[in-house]
Amino acid sequence: MKRILMLLLIAVSMMACKETKKTGKDSQKKVAITQKEIHKELYGFWVGNFVASEDYEYQDDTYAAVKKLNINIKKITKDTVIAQSIVSGNSRPLLGKISENGGKITFILDEPGTDQYDGKFEITLIGDALIGEWNAYKTALKWPKKEFKLVKKAFVYNANLMLPTEADYIDWTDHKMVESLDTLEDGTIDSLGANTFYRSASEGIFKINASNMLLKEEDVKNLRKLDLQIIKNTIFARHGYAFKKQTLRNFFDPVEWYVPVKNNVDNDLTPIENKNVKLLDRFTKYAEDNYDTFGR
Repeated sequence: MKRILMLLLIAVSMMACKETKKTGKDSQKKVAITQKEIHKELYGFWVGNFVASEDYEYQDDTYAAVKKLNINIKKITKDTVIAQSIVSGNSRPLLGKISENGGKITFILDEPGTDQYDGKFEITLIGDALIGEWNAYKTALKWPKKEFKLVKKAFVYNANLMLPTEADYIDWTDHKMVESLDTLEDGTIDSLGANTFYRSASEGIFKINASNMLLKEEDVKNLRKLDLQIIKNTIFARHGYAFKKQTLRNFFDPVEWYVPVKNNVDNDLTPIENKNVKLLDRFTKYAEDNYDTFGR
């Protein structure tokens, strides 16, 4: 009988301990959830160029190309900062801390580490800009250190936004080699070497807005393939689509109004845009590209 009573007492004691631990964990979670938010004025999108540091020796144009970084700060407490980074079409959650020393605000934000290219952001608020650097966790990859200066920028969809006309829209990622030949006096053919030809867009990309006008076949039937692709993807850029393809990032990342926000904008398209995307896709299948020589 005494043994049975003792076993019952032990069981009750263990249950009480478990309940106490559970209650403790729940209260900790509650404290974390209800912790006062600070520096709400810093919430939102911070956007700017994301470039390899000056001391990095470029191996190819992938590192040299201008990339646009968007850090979305979502929540700040004295213990935790929750944010998100978007660059090169990749969206990564960020978790870290904020520190204040003599009025100077700094952030340390970590990517999860589940991707081989994840790393750490070290950021300082200087004036109205977030300035800092990013370093990959895996040093064996020899992934270059990146530097950035970000300014706060609101994202607002605007159907009237167009690509700037002063830029050249040449697809440096796609080329073909064309051999130059010369006929000599004796009738033999001599090769003068090969030239590199790249895809280029026409001025049609500045004349057609596929977000505010319903396109007809005659509007697009004479356009180049690259024209059609740019006109279509300008629709997505207006909605903040984060482009993964290098060619499209080369076109849109340098554009001032472009803010990469999300990886899917299909549900954001207007009825006019949906109809135009289908028309543009249909003509893209049969359109041809224009190749020309350009100096780099």
